[in-house]
Order: sequence, then C-alpha cells, then structure tokens
Amino acid sequence: MDALLSTITSSTKPDLYINGPRGTRIPADAAILASASPVLDNMIKSNRIVEIRGVPYDAVTAFVRFLYTSRCSEEDMENYGIHLLSLSHAYSVPKLKQSCVTGLSKLATIENVVDVLHLARLCDAPDLYLNCAMLIRKKFRSVKKTEGWKFLHTNDPRLEKDIVQFINEDKSRKSRMKRQREEQEVIMQLSEAMECLEHICTEGCTSVAPYDVDVKEQRKRMPCSKFSTCQGLQVLIRHFATCEKRVKGGCMRCKRLWQLFRLHSCICIHQDSCKVPLCRQFHLKMEKENKEDDASWKLLVRKVGSAKAMSSLQQLLKR
Repeated sequence: MDALLSTITSSTKPDLYINGPRGTRIPADAAILASASPVLDNMIKSNRIVEIRGVPYDAVTAFVRFLYTSRCSEEDMENYGIHLLSLSHAYSVPKLKQSCVTGLSKLATIENVVDVLHLARLCDAPDLYLNCAMLIRKKFRSVKKTEGWKFLHTNDPRLEKDIVQFINEDKSRKSRMKRQREEQEVIMQLSEAMECLEHICTEGCTSVAPYDVDVKEQRKRMPCSKFSTCQGLQVLIRHFATCEKRVKGGCMRCKRLWQLFRLHSCICIHQDSCKVPLCRQFHLKMEKENKEDDASWKLLVRKVGSAKAMSSLQQLLKR
C-alpha cells in the first residue's frame, strides 16, 4: 500500500477491510465508505469485508483514495481511468464518475476510443459516449484500422451500426445546417436588395435616380452605406431600360430584375405611393388574375419580408 493511502486509512481506526486482487487487504473506515457510496453502505451493513475484484490493485487503492479525499490525480486518471469509471458506476459514486468522464474525454485516442466508448455505454455515461463518437466521426478512417474497431465489428455489430448511423446522421445534420446558412445568406441579400431598390427609386443613388431627382446633383453625393448592392442594382436597372431582348425575349439579367420588382411588390405595403417601377402594376395584376403563387414563392416572400422588417427595426433602434 502506498504511503498516501497508509496515511489516509491510519488517520481513523479501521473497522473493516477491502479485499482486493491477489489476496491484498486494505483497512478502511466503514463510516467514510458508507457516506461516499450507497452501494458500499448496503454491503457494510451485512458484512465487514468488502470484495473488489476484477481490476488492478493500484486501481482499487486509487478508488479508496478518492472515497477518502474526493480527489483523483492526473496520474491515477491516466493509468486507471477506465477502471475507475467502472468502479464509480458499480458503486454509485457520481463525483468520481464525472471526473472520469472529463478525464477520459481528454485521454481518448484513436487507438483506445472504441474501448472507451463501449465502456461509456455500459456505465451509462452519455457525455463520454458522445465525445468518443465525435472523435470516431472525425477520425473514422484511422479508427477503422484499429484492433478495437475490428473486435467491435466481429463481436458487437449492433454497436458498430449505432456508431455508423451516428456518423451518417451527423453528416446529414451538418449538410442541413450548411443549406440553412446558405439560404439565410440569400434571404439577407434579397432583403438588402429590397431596401436598396426602394432607396434608388425614391432618393436615387450615384447613377440612377427617379425622374424628379437631378442625377448630376445626385452624383456629387457620397456612396450610400450599401453601395456594393446598390451599384449592382443600378447596373441592372440601366440594362433593363435599354435591353432590346426584353424579359420575354430570354434576357436573364432582365428576368432577374423583373423578379426583384415582383418580390418588392409582394412585400410592399405602400403600392399607392411607391416609386419602385411596376409595383402597383404587379399588385393589380395579381389581384385581377387572382393568381395563386406556388408555396416556395410564398415562403420566400414571407422570409424576405420578415428579414426586411427586422433590418428596419434594427436601424430604428440605432438612431
């Protein structure tokens, strides 16, 4: 028995013994063990000898040391973390179990991660299981070459299936999140385009302005805060005004601006006074034809309208 454990167990009069592997015996105090573990408490009530088998003797001493001190050294975790997790689960010592989850999550490697994950499942340690599963997903090609994975493939196909399913679901989740981010970026770009379109058609920008604004005077102004978007829209508007192909002729640039005009009309609430070209015409046409837009267009209109409203609210709050 090491010096530290001797000091701990001799600080109080031992009234029971823990029988470890190979006939070893560790004197202990029943009250301390009972207060640290309800399982040990029940065992002690009927027997003054506690049997702890199946783990190395040094792991047993590290376990007893934790029961006395509520501390686990990095060396003990590195050498006996797996055994301590098993003991913490078997004897219901939550604080030690949490220490093992934290320590083993840091110590998990490509070579041992399958074994740690398997133990985490047996010991009902979901956080450790998830951390190991994430490491396997990240290093799957390397993990598949380890002896632990080969053993898993042969002896526990159900767990192997669960891991592969987790990896596939994680990939799908990341792909879905990527699509959502890309969609949100498009919505924000369209929302900004709607603001710039109203700005150009109401106040004018550097090269395009409504008929009642002097373009020469407009050009003397500094570019607006969203000039990059405004500039692209101004180029489209100038092209639209002079394009010989027209929208129905197949000009993609004209069709793009036509769709922006249509989108603006769908979210505009001031058609009677709006200066954006075709706003009122689009609105009246839709009312006259009683046209039902497809679900995807309605969803786009709703999302862009919400984004534009939020942007306007943020601008008001900044003032």
